[in-house]
Amino acid sequence: MTNLHLLLDEYWPHIVLALSIGIGGTAAVHAAMTKSDVRAAIAWVGVIIMSPLLGPLIYLIAGINRIRHDQISDQRNRSLRQYISSDARAPIDIAQLAAPQFASLHTLSNRVSRFGLRPGNNIEILRSGDEAYPAMLAAIDGAKRTIALETYIFDNDSQGRRFVEALARAHKRGVEIRVLIDAIGVRYSNPAITWSLRRNDIPYALFMTNPMGIRMPYANLRSHRKILVVDGCLGFTGGMNIREGFVSAIAGHKANSDTHFRVEGPVVAQLMAVFAHDWEFTTKEVLPFERWIAHEWTAPTPHVAARCIHSGPDRYVASTHNLLQGAFAVAQHHIRIQSPYFLPDQVLLGAINTAARRGVLVDIVIPGKNNLRLVNYAMTAQLDQVLRAGCRVWRTAGPFNHSKLTTIDGAWSMIGSSNLDPRSLRLNFELDMEIYSRHLARRIEDLIDLEIAHAEAVTLESLAAIPFRKRLRNRIIWLASPYL
Repeated sequence: MTNLHLLLDEYWPHIVLALSIGIGGTAAVHAAMTKSDVRAAIAWVGVIIMSPLLGPLIYLIAGINRIRHDQISDQRNRSLRQYISSDARAPIDIAQLAAPQFASLHTLSNRVSRFGLRPGNNIEILRSGDEAYPAMLAAIDGAKRTIALETYIFDNDSQGRRFVEALARAHKRGVEIRVLIDAIGVRYSNPAITWSLRRNDIPYALFMTNPMGIRMPYANLRSHRKILVVDGCLGFTGGMNIREGFVSAIAGHKANSDTHFRVEGPVVAQLMAVFAHDWEFTTKEVLPFERWIAHEWTAPTPHVAARCIHSGPDRYVASTHNLLQGAFAVAQHHIRIQSPYFLPDQVLLGAINTAARRGVLVDIVIPGKNNLRLVNYAMTAQLDQVLRAGCRVWRTAGPFNHSKLTTIDGAWSMIGSSNLDPRSLRLNFELDMEIYSRHLARRIEDLIDLEIAHAEAVTLESLAAIPFRKRLRNRIIWLASPYL
């Protein structure tokens, strides 16, 4: 033992150097061989080389999880297969539903989504918590058999407690309930809402966690999906979390804005399918198809054709990304994009800018006031790239708007939980819905145009007028945008 101590005392610098070279080299090779994005590969290799011991640890926690998509998909899709087996892809006249140019987009989305495009749905727009929360609570109070609720943030505030109270009433009526909350999102409140759920005997689980805390291999992965399905026939989805900041009666003139959707029709089965495989992955419990999904669909008019697009750091990592590329490519007249976090990668920027250079009018609406300061700095640093291509950028007036809306040529829409930023497009588990409907697209366009009417145009001149120190700060933050 004494000889060992003498050896360590004399050669410890050499041992540390050998370990750092071995561990750092292994991590760098792993990053170079497994990352499909060259910028991500270069960034991780740089972090590892510059910090040979700390860098590999950071990579292990925040970087290596991205390449575990096969294992995650295998675990997560067993239950999904049974739900989509009856989801037939019947011929649909896209030209009649939307416009002829969307036929190729329909072909693309058939290949990026496991779900078929289903006609016969009714989708109602709900604006912020003032409209969405009462509709969702009414649906919970009317539940007879099942309630499935999945969300990113479920705050322990006045609105969160209203949802727990409604769920508790349903539980006492004998309704079967499952609540799934993201393990990061649940920590936005202290104490967490889980205490109230547990006290009321409401079955719940935390996505990407275990009893000892967050799973380290998945620490950078989050479920950003928002799903409520009642009795397998009525659904809600969109971009809204459960928190009182979206209710004007509580937050007043500072209330945040968002857009949510009430859904009836066969696409509700797809919402439930996504929840079911998220729940099975988290808890190992398989929810029976016969009990949790309706088998007959009736929806009020007008009817629209829709399908779910689920994406995440598994084999569907590029679903939303590929769909948006295709949508921008088929646009002929007008693209409207509203996003709270507009940080598309160079591929999507290229698709947007190419559309603008083809003569398509492109309107991009972003918040005037953002709840994430660093993201706002990075967004501002990148806006010149779309402005130079001829896009119009608008910063909204008033409180923060969290809506995620895209429309093409007044006929096609994408709604859901995805932001146009690296986290949503690469790291988060997201749920979006593509809709072929002139009627609904025009209603969504009206919402976006209303924001534009009260917004301030961003120009190259206004960007150049920003003081140099702030522009430099923005560019430095922009360099780290893949990790925001």
